[in-house]
Amino acid sequence: MRPDTPAENVDHTAEAARLERTAGLYPEDAETLLLRAAAHLELSGDRPAATALYDRLLSSAEGLDNPALVRALKASNLWEYGHEAEARAIIEGIRTTSPRDPAPWVIVAEALESHDELEAAADTFTEAARLLLGSVEEPPPATHPVLYGRHRVRRMLGLPHDDWDTLADTLHTSSVTLDELHDPKRVWSLGSDNPAELEAEISRLRAELGAYREALSRPFPVAVLHWPAPELSELLSAYPTLSAEYPSHAEHLSTIESSLRELSASGTPNLGIVTGTVPSYEAFAASEGTSPSDATLLPQYATTLAARGRAVAWPPAKGTGCWCGAGEAYAACHGV
Repeated sequence: MRPDTPAENVDHTAEAARLERTAGLYPEDAETLLLRAAAHLELSGDRPAATALYDRLLSSAEGLDNPALVRALKASNLWEYGHEAEARAIIEGIRTTSPRDPAPWVIVAEALESHDELEAAADTFTEAARLLLGSVEEPPPATHPVLYGRHRVRRMLGLPHDDWDTLADTLHTSSVTLDELHDPKRVWSLGSDNPAELEAEISRLRAELGAYREALSRPFPVAVLHWPAPELSELLSAYPTLSAEYPSHAEHLSTIESSLRELSASGTPNLGIVTGTVPSYEAFAASEGTSPSDATLLPQYATTLAARGRAVAWPPAKGTGCWCGAGEAYAACHGV
């Protein structure tokens, strides 16, 4: 269940409880699962319980994959139920540490924007753009919300377009331009008595909502299972019958790339790669009551890893490392 599902269609409290139970079963995925649980608690109106989950993650003995994201979500949530001073302190801390992930920047900037701190929001978006895009030829998709948010806030402030605003316009693919979507005067047209104006504004809102829901949506990708060389060696040593599936590690990597290219050519969207480990696979087999040597279990294992948020999008963004872990850029490795 996606956290942005309307409250009338889902029991957010029950969904949060289910995700917490799942996190107990899969502690290696607790960070992802508990963040989704906290989102459901926020939507249910129980913001203090959501803060408790964020605190639980931040105080965990296990290292977090993205502590800045957890802090940013906590700050945004705190501000919504009256803890402005603490939220501001966390936001300032995030800006000081300069995380390399765009998500924390977007969250804290939007928190400032939603509380009419437009100048501070614009400064935060600009700071993120300088840090994340200063030496990048082509902005990765994950950084697009930084540019879109910056464009929106600057439009509300009445500032003239600059190079990054023009870049945001170029990256935006909706039928309605960013300038129209971010026009401060649009709110006035909602009070118009002219049916044509109202219909035009409804079309713009639908386009904006569609883009927003697409950004929020994280559907499970069609994922292909990848075994790093040491893991594959351990797997085949323990379960020799699986060597029919994996004649060699080089052939395994080649099969992954060719399978994904075939799926892409057939029009299959949202492709990804999940990386397996032998202990995780054995635990999954035990939970299914099946022997790990059963080859039919492998695609089910891949699907389960994807459902737990372990998939990495394919193909990798331009200029990033190859999915195989060889340390080379994708374009010079399996992307050739």
